[in-house]
Amino acid sequence: MVVRRLESPARAPDLDDLALRELYGYPPELTRPYVRVNFVSSVDGAITDGETVSSLATPADKALFFALRAVADAVLVGAATVRAENYGPADGDDEVQRWRAAHGLAPIPPVVVVSGSAGIEPDARLVTAARVAPVLVTAATADPGRVAALERAGVRVVRSAGPEVTSAELLAALTGLGLLRVLCEGGPTLLGQLLGDDAVDELCVTTSPLALGGRASRIAHSPTATRRPLRRGHMLADDDGTLMVQWIRDRS
Repeated sequence: MVVRRLESPARAPDLDDLALRELYGYPPELTRPYVRVNFVSSVDGAITDGETVSSLATPADKALFFALRAVADAVLVGAATVRAENYGPADGDDEVQRWRAAHGLAPIPPVVVVSGSAGIEPDARLVTAARVAPVLVTAATADPGRVAALERAGVRVVRSAGPEVTSAELLAALTGLGLLRVLCEGGPTLLGQLLGDDAVDELCVTTSPLALGGRASRIAHSPTATRRPLRRGHMLADDDGTLMVQWIRDRS
């Protein structure tokens, strides 16, 4: 794997894990959640080959995936993605945990799941393997029995005020938990909601060197389209053709 910045490829050094963490550090002195989203897709826009999103991952994409987790306060994900990808905790290895602690972060970031119906199971791997309690942000109307079972299993539950979890309530919940460096890993419905509500600060898109066709989903779904101008940030590439582009939402 040879990852390089494309702004000046003749001079750019290969980027190892530490360099990627440094490159993707969050803005300093945050006062609100900064939402970074990370997705991988094929060249023709598919986010799965019919199985899982992880089937599109390349070595460079995996390196970026773990680097982005290493610098985040929390990993945010929708319940459907938790189920489809059999999500586990975002522990990282001992080196990552030591690096995080040395940089003022909790050694292990919690996984924050968004589900209006409390749609994860107490025996899900995300719950049973967790060393740091996962967080569920759910609606006021979620089934009390499901919520109670999840709390007994060790899940920290935050309820919204109404029948759905709005982006504003989600961001307020993250703020209340002190989780400002947010890494959203999907899925398309959650990203569509966040884009529609202008709650995405940064979108990191890896293009895997494959064309797939088929009926696969895009990275974002929403009832209506919204235009969100983005500025290109880092642009990285691997020798295998993987392309990784950071897009930033300017708010000045």
